[in-house]
Amino acid sequence: MEPAARLCLALCLAGVLPAPGSLPGSWASLGAAPRPLRAPLRVSPGCRGAPGRFAYKLLHDLFANYSSALRPVEDTDRALNVTLKVTLAQIIDMDERNQVLTCYLWVRQTWLDAHLTWDKDEYGGIDSIRIPSSYVWRPDIILYNNADEHFGGSMETNVVLRSDGHIMWDSPAITKSSCKVDVSYFPFDGQRCRLTFGSWTYNGNQIDLRNQLDSGDLTDFVENVEWEVLGMPATRNVVTYGCCSEPYPDVTYTLLLRRRASFYIFNLLLPCIMVSFLAPLGFYLPADSGEKVSLGVTVLLALTVFQLLVAESMPPSESVPLIGKYYIATMTMITASTALTIFIMNVHHCGPGARPVPPWARRLILQHLARLCCVREVGESCKSPPRAPAGRAAAGDAGGAGQRPGEGQMGTEVRGCPWDHCLCHHDALLRNVGYLAGCFRRHRANQRRTGEWKKVAKVMDRFFMWVFFLMVFLMSVLVLGNAA
Repeated sequence: MEPAARLCLALCLAGVLPAPGSLPGSWASLGAAPRPLRAPLRVSPGCRGAPGRFAYKLLHDLFANYSSALRPVEDTDRALNVTLKVTLAQIIDMDERNQVLTCYLWVRQTWLDAHLTWDKDEYGGIDSIRIPSSYVWRPDIILYNNADEHFGGSMETNVVLRSDGHIMWDSPAITKSSCKVDVSYFPFDGQRCRLTFGSWTYNGNQIDLRNQLDSGDLTDFVENVEWEVLGMPATRNVVTYGCCSEPYPDVTYTLLLRRRASFYIFNLLLPCIMVSFLAPLGFYLPADSGEKVSLGVTVLLALTVFQLLVAESMPPSESVPLIGKYYIATMTMITASTALTIFIMNVHHCGPGARPVPPWARRLILQHLARLCCVREVGESCKSPPRAPAGRAAAGDAGGAGQRPGEGQMGTEVRGCPWDHCLCHHDALLRNVGYLAGCFRRHRANQRRTGEWKKVAKVMDRFFMWVFFLMVFLMSVLVLGNAA
C-alpha cells in the first residue's frame, strides 16, 4: 500500500475521513483495492461531511513535497526553538543498590515547522490535525543519564499539527536514570536525582532547547508509598563538551525526594532498640543461673541479622548508613558487656582459696558503689545504716582461732574446778574440741571471704547494668537527633 493510502486509512480510523465506499473512487485513486468486510462498518454522520474531504486534501497538500529528514527551518543558519515540558506521573522504583531511578514521565515537545502551515479558511476551517509522529520531523531529544540496558526513545504517539506550523508532541515514557544515592542518613535520608534532557546530534546553533516551566509538572503525580516528592525544579544549561567546540544546551530536572521512614522505623529501628535494651539486663541475671553469657550472645546474633538486612539493600559505598552505625555501636557495646559478664562471673565464683578482698575494693565497691547502686543484704534497704566491716569480724574470728579452749576466761573458771568432777582436765578431749572449733572458724572465714567476693560481683553487675542502660539510651537519642 502506498504512503498516501496509509495516511488515508489512519485518518479514517480516527474519524476524520469518510469510510471506504462512502466516497466513490476514494480507494481506487490511491491504487489500493478495497477488501470485503465480514460485517458492515457503521460510520458516524460527521465522517461523510465536507471536513473529511478537506482534511484529506490538506494532508495530501502538506506532505506532497515534505521530507521528515531535514530540520524544518526557512533559514538554515537560524536555530530552531524547541520547548520542553516534563510531567512526573509516577515513581516506579528507586534501586539504591544499583543507583537507578525508574519513573513514568509525560514528555511534551513543542516546535515550529515552517513547511507545515496552511490557511484554515481554504480547508473548511480546519485549524489542527493529528497525524502519526513519524510523518513529521522530530527533534532527537533524549535522556542523557539513561541507565536502561534496552536503550529506547519515546512512544510513537500522534502529534498535533496546527495551521500556524506549531507542532506539539506528547509522548509517555518509562525512564531509568542514573542517580547518585547518598545513604548516610538512611532511613531518614533524602535524595536529589537529576533528569537531563538534550539533543544528541544538534548543537545549540541548530536547536535552542528551553524549558516551558521553571519546574516539572506534578499535577497528575501518583503518590509513592516510600518516597515523598518535595519538588522538581528545572534549569537550562549550556555545556561545551571536549569532543566538540559547539555549545549543547540541555534542560535538567532535579527531583527532590525524601524517604518515608515509618516502614523502616517499625521494622528495623524499633526492634534494634528493644533488643539493645535487653543487653544490660544480662547484668541483672543471677550469676548462678548460667544464662548471662547466653543472653549476650543471643542479642549479638539478632543484631547481626538486622545488620545483614540493611547491608543487602544498600550500595557498597564507603559511607555507612546511620542505622548501620547504630547497629555497629550497639554490637560493640554488647560485645563489651559479654566480656565484662565473663569477668564478673569469674569474680563471683572465687573459691575458698581466694585472697581476701583488698581494702581499696572494700571501700570503693562494698561501701560507696553498693550504696550508690542500692545493693544491700537481705532485709536491708538503701537507707539502712551500713554494717560493721566484715574484715574486723573476720579478724576477730581468726584471732580467736589460735587460742586454746583451756585458756582465757574458761581457763580461769577451770582452775577452780575440782579435778574429779570436770572434763576440762582431759587433754585428748580438749584437743579434739579445739580442732573442731578451729575447723568451724576457718569454714566461717572462708564463707565470709567467698561472700565478700560474691557481693563485689553483684555490685559490679548492678553498676555496669545502669552504665549500659545509659549508653543505650544515649545512642538511641543521638540516632534520632541526627535523623531530625
